[in-house]
Amino acid sequence: MVLIWGDSGWSIFLKNSEEVGSTRVALLDVVLVKAGLLGRAGGEWELGKFLVENLTQTQITKFLKLKWFDAPNCARPSFTTKDHLLDWMDSLPSFAPWKVSKLAFKGYKTVRPVELVWRDALEVVKQLFSDPTFANHMTFNPYVANVKNQHEYGGAQAWEFPIILGSDKTPVTRLAGGIEMHPVFVTIGNIDSEVCSKATLRAWCCIAYIPVIKFCIHTDYQSILQARLWHKCLDLVFANLKVAAKDGCFMPDPSCYIRHVFMPLVTHVCDLPEATMIAAVSKNSSPLTMATQADFGDGILHLPHTRKYTLQLIVEISQQVDPWDLDKFQKVAKAINLSGVHMPYWRDWMFACPSVFLADEVLHTCHKFFADHPLKWIKEALGDYELDTHFMYRDIQCAIIASIAGAVPPRFVYFFYLAQNPVHSPESLQLMVQALLYFHACKDAIIQAKARKGKKGVKEDFFIPKLKLLQSFNGTIQKLGTLMQFSIDVMEWLLITHCKDLFPQTSQQIKDFTEQCVWILNRQESMEMFGLYTLLTSRGASLVNAIYAKDEDVTIANPALSWSIHGPQPVRNHFLKGILSGDALTAFQLNIMPDYKLLSPSDIRTKYALLGFERALAEFICCSPLSSGENSCWDPNCVVQAYPPSNDFPFGNCDTVLVETTGIDGKTTSCIAQVRLIFQPTVRRGSNLELPSCLSDPLLYVQFFHFISSPDDHPELAMWTVEHTYMQEENNVTHAVELIPVYGEAVANGVSSATSLEHYERFFLNNFADKESYHTFSTEFV
Repeated sequence: MVLIWGDSGWSIFLKNSEEVGSTRVALLDVVLVKAGLLGRAGGEWELGKFLVENLTQTQITKFLKLKWFDAPNCARPSFTTKDHLLDWMDSLPSFAPWKVSKLAFKGYKTVRPVELVWRDALEVVKQLFSDPTFANHMTFNPYVANVKNQHEYGGAQAWEFPIILGSDKTPVTRLAGGIEMHPVFVTIGNIDSEVCSKATLRAWCCIAYIPVIKFCIHTDYQSILQARLWHKCLDLVFANLKVAAKDGCFMPDPSCYIRHVFMPLVTHVCDLPEATMIAAVSKNSSPLTMATQADFGDGILHLPHTRKYTLQLIVEISQQVDPWDLDKFQKVAKAINLSGVHMPYWRDWMFACPSVFLADEVLHTCHKFFADHPLKWIKEALGDYELDTHFMYRDIQCAIIASIAGAVPPRFVYFFYLAQNPVHSPESLQLMVQALLYFHACKDAIIQAKARKGKKGVKEDFFIPKLKLLQSFNGTIQKLGTLMQFSIDVMEWLLITHCKDLFPQTSQQIKDFTEQCVWILNRQESMEMFGLYTLLTSRGASLVNAIYAKDEDVTIANPALSWSIHGPQPVRNHFLKGILSGDALTAFQLNIMPDYKLLSPSDIRTKYALLGFERALAEFICCSPLSSGENSCWDPNCVVQAYPPSNDFPFGNCDTVLVETTGIDGKTTSCIAQVRLIFQPTVRRGSNLELPSCLSDPLLYVQFFHFISSPDDHPELAMWTVEHTYMQEENNVTHAVELIPVYGEAVANGVSSATSLEHYERFFLNNFADKESYHTFSTEFV
């Protein structure tokens, strides 16, 4: 395909090089030539792109009128006015253009016209599927992973071209009447979940901005009409995609192979209110199962609320009552736990079933539920003061299990960690189910302790919709894979990039607001695509993504950076520099300038309150071979502190790490240590002395802890327990860790985050501090 700029605009030619008897089409060449914009080594293109992205039209006009451009030696850009520049940008090729459609419900007037900003979802997914950026980040065939004879549930399971949707309601501007919209996003399950989970990698595309319109009708009918409008808009957006889901269609993949694909809807990521609207059920019903409000507190997994069942109910009541007789139809619908939406968008989407594609998501179903309910129960049972003391220095969700141990049974909280596993097995799913069953078996204790309270006082029920959703986690994971790939966190970021940063660029006038949105959206996407292609062609790089072979040198964070070109700065692999282990698997970056210079051993002993420092240093020198060359090993991307005592930290501010120690018998074991000092021996200027190799690298002075129990000893915690010990052996530091004191039933008086490590003798090794700790300490590593 060759794109050539001429007087009449872009001309598109396809060089036919189909191989006989093959469906492969080779797109031999892409030539992007544009007078002015590509001149002067792309300088004008960069200038024009900067002006359009960062300045208003008025500011662009003022910029182009600066007297600086009239200077004799100043090269004036080819575009002389803002209209000239914007016309150039608008003429760039666009693959799935935005448009505006006006909609209406006959007989129901609205406060302002209903204008849907949208584009054809089929064209968007075609663009995603053929995008060379994702050539090395795409899977076309489902696979099953078996580890230790156990099936693992990872990504989406059984579809060749799975469609994943996401949506959320958001205000797009506080001006122009306070406009609210439902942005709708789409991606495909073929793209690796690690790529889809990052909003900046362009794996998600916006396909519609559905307006939230007020109808000129009684407030009792606002919600039902708004929900029907939402579904009608998606009917328009997905019309061609539904045909492709039923009949299939041909499209090229990133390697230019033509594939015949079908497009089932496998997931629609949203919060609970939107899920009930999508499923067309009432607010007091589960969108996934047949459970209603009275069933939310039981521990029973109810039958799924299937597509067939819902559509059958809608047909039956539609034959009895006219769907547009809102008063009667809504009453009949609510009597059978439906919302009154009579034409849900998924009704004619082949195989689409809300009980399947409304996947449970972690942000609201786990994190927000935890903050709104279990955390409040714990506060009531433990006391606000005790809880605040426990969490003065750590994130509450990462530390709560160990912190409440001895005061409140923490087993139910363990459910939320298990649900977030990146890969599941039957064993891990069974543990997750058991944690939830444990809660239901013991939940009466919460009522007896009067820990569940509402605005009107103590509650004696568990009518919590999200609690019922937890019952569906096991089935969802087995059908679709890990829940983390469907996190609504991405939606939160997409709302910022596609709404909060976009709509302020308009003049925010009601009369042409949607038209301005379309211009801006088309222009932004064309500029982004053009910029990427010019970057590639200017470096002579292929459009097909070819990852740089030396992956040890660069860690790819963005697929767009994996071409062998000088694009934006990639993420560097810090294993290649710093203090390296023998196998170069770990490294630690030290500050170039130390906090204190030229301290003698006695000065260090006094300043850091290390009474045995001089003796320990002497023993280390005596026991270390002069040419050992051993280096300490550190985990990258970690910050380890070792500050001396101060007013805020009477015993110093010192972190804990995982250490590999070599005993007298030569065997290597693991233990925990608190880093009390990081120091580098030196010789005075002018001295002829040379340091032995054992003193040529930075050293650590540490306080050891040893393991006294394993996770098997405390299955309700699944944590290792350590206590203070004293030893002197060769050691290598491998990982920063977090210790939480074994508080017991109450925190000792006068203990704070600054003194807890010195006050207590026994500690939990918190394997929930971060993902690396969770996977490291969940194994028999000692």
